[in-house]
Amino acid sequence: MAKEQLQVLNALDVAKTQWYHFTAIVIAGMGFFTDAYDLFCISLVTKLLGRIYYHQEGAEKPGTLPPNVAAAVNGVAFCGTLAGQLFFGWLGDKLGRKNVYGMTLMIMVICSIGSALSFGDQPKAVMATLCFFRFWLGFGIGGDYPLSATIMSEYANKKTRGAFIAAVFAMQGFGILAGGMVAIIVSASFKAGYPAPAYEDNALASTVPQADYIWRIIVLFGAIPAALTYYWRMKMPETARYTALVAKNAKQAASDMSKVLQVEIEAEPEKVEGLDQEKGNVFGLFSKEFLRRHGLHLLGTATTWFLLDIAFYSQNLFQKDIFSAIGWIPAAKTMNAIEEVYRIARAQTLIALCSTVPGYWFTVVFIDRIGRFAIQLMGFFFMTVFMFALAIPYKHWTHKENRIGFVIMYSLTFFFANFGPNATTFVVPAEIFPARLRSTCHGISAAAGKAGAIVGAFGFLYAAQPTDPKKTDAGYPPGIGVRNSLIVLGCVNFLGILFTFLVPESNGKSLEEMSRENEDENGNEEEMRPQGGSEIRTVPI
Repeated sequence: MAKEQLQVLNALDVAKTQWYHFTAIVIAGMGFFTDAYDLFCISLVTKLLGRIYYHQEGAEKPGTLPPNVAAAVNGVAFCGTLAGQLFFGWLGDKLGRKNVYGMTLMIMVICSIGSALSFGDQPKAVMATLCFFRFWLGFGIGGDYPLSATIMSEYANKKTRGAFIAAVFAMQGFGILAGGMVAIIVSASFKAGYPAPAYEDNALASTVPQADYIWRIIVLFGAIPAALTYYWRMKMPETARYTALVAKNAKQAASDMSKVLQVEIEAEPEKVEGLDQEKGNVFGLFSKEFLRRHGLHLLGTATTWFLLDIAFYSQNLFQKDIFSAIGWIPAAKTMNAIEEVYRIARAQTLIALCSTVPGYWFTVVFIDRIGRFAIQLMGFFFMTVFMFALAIPYKHWTHKENRIGFVIMYSLTFFFANFGPNATTFVVPAEIFPARLRSTCHGISAAAGKAGAIVGAFGFLYAAQPTDPKKTDAGYPPGIGVRNSLIVLGCVNFLGILFTFLVPESNGKSLEEMSRENEDENGNEEEMRPQGGSEIRTVPI
């Protein structure tokens, strides 16, 4: 005999879109806004850090971060994020989503401030403290991935769940945009207040002492949205699915959701006890039953996120070529330090505005119409096509008259990453696993993605170096060249298409249906509506 669905969960599944849905999107989304700002703002100031702390007297070009220091400054936050995704994903299933949610935010606030106040004026002291605080900043950011996705999926209804989770993730685009805009405003203000000659005119005077405040202000700003969101996160009730299915407190779940949904919901402790006694639904993460039911699903979500992030974060390979092609970033020696920050920020803001942000919101609009599977498959397909289209005739694109085409192809690759697997890999793991393992499995999938980001951002940074040792960037060994690197990335995207077939479509289905928590011992699925004559009475509270 099939088990009956808890009335409180059915009420969430069929609820019309209400104000609390948008409140949850903003509260969870502001975390992602901060995440993206903190992760990506460092790329705006790395050249400035090189000029300030690694200036060499008499050098033809401005100072740059040595390869090992650049890798540490840019990559240590990714390492922290990976660790945070695994730890807080597990903790979210053990202690509850809400209990852990505020913890991640406070870590982000404290470490943003710590990063900005990195000690001393000597390179080793500044870089060591900056890396220390950015690791723990990443640790807090990592916790936001599984918790935000899980909370939003457990609050949402069946009909628009994908759009709501994708909208939380889409706040990343605004975070990237905000990073560029803050950098533009700060650098423009300092540029007006402290004019300086170009590096080629006067190397020492081209970096004014006040430039040290610029990167600190840009990094510090990440603490503000996180701090403003903390109060509202603490006011959110625990999700009904965690309270009922994991904490086994039907009365509390009904009470919390009655207030949220503005309807009267009956507490059903006897049904919760029945769920607790159900042998088929007590398996753990490392059990044969989990492997049988969800092993391929977890492999699919983890590998697709891993492959996506290799391609997504390696976009930096040809970002400098793009910016040079459109004439927004001239040679470093023709600018002073503050001017270079301004130019880089302006260029990155343009890319975010034209391709990154629209891609995210296309996913929000279409994900519940055409499904997760179709969007992910389409995204990987077009990323593969555009990577090969850039790689195979690479010499053609290097000619000055063809560079606008190169910019368009680059932008389309970014667009289909965001209107594609960059959004769906975040959405799906929050929908297809059981409530007691949902946050953990999302954390594992996200951590696989960050491992891909580390490979993409740094492995390919070395791989893309020219094969001729005389043409490599300072401090780097010879690589396989940009063209061959792009061909490898095209193959990576093609593998993403293949592994997408391991991921089930969750569009329009309840979370319990996807995780098979609504099956009895014989494997029969329950009907996804109230049974036994019980009704949901919609009355004002």
